Amino acid sequence: MQGTRRKLVHAVIYELIAILLVSAAVRLASAATAQEAAGLALLTSLIAMSWNVAFNSLFEAWERRQTQRERTLWRRVLHAIGFEGGLTVLTVPVIAWWLQLGWLQALVADLWLVALFLVYTFVFNWLFDRVFGLPTSAQD
Repeated sequence: MQGTRRKLVHAVIYELIAILLVSAAVRLASAATAQEAAGLALLTSLIAMSWNVAFNSLFEAWERRQTQRERTLWRRVLHAIGFEGGLTVLTVPVIAWWLQLGWLQALVADLWLVALFLVYTFVFNWLFDRVFGLPTSAQD
C-alpha cells in the first residue's frame, strides 16, 4: 500500500488507538469527566490527524532526497521527535482552553502525553511498516 491511501490508513488507525489512550490518560490524571476527556481526545485527534498527514508528507519528501533510505533506529527516533514536537506546539493551547488550565499546566500535561506518545509513535510506526510494508520513499 502506497501514497495517499497509505497515509490515510496510517492516520486513522493511529488516531483511533490514540483517542483511547488520551481519554484514559486525561480521565486518570485530571478531574475531567469521561465526556470532557473524550471530547479533548477527539479534538486533539483531529489536530493530530491533520498534522500526521502533513508531517509524514514532509518527512517522506525529505527521505526521498537522502542517499541512504533505510528506516534505521535513528531515523525512526527523529521521526517520532519531529512529529511530537510539532504536535505539542499545536495542542498546548487546546489543552489549556479545554481543561481551563494555565499555559504552564497545559504544557506539563502535554509533556506527559508526549512521553507516552513518543513510545507509542515509535512502536506503532514500526508495527505499521511490518504489517503494511515500507513506503516507496524508504525502499532502495
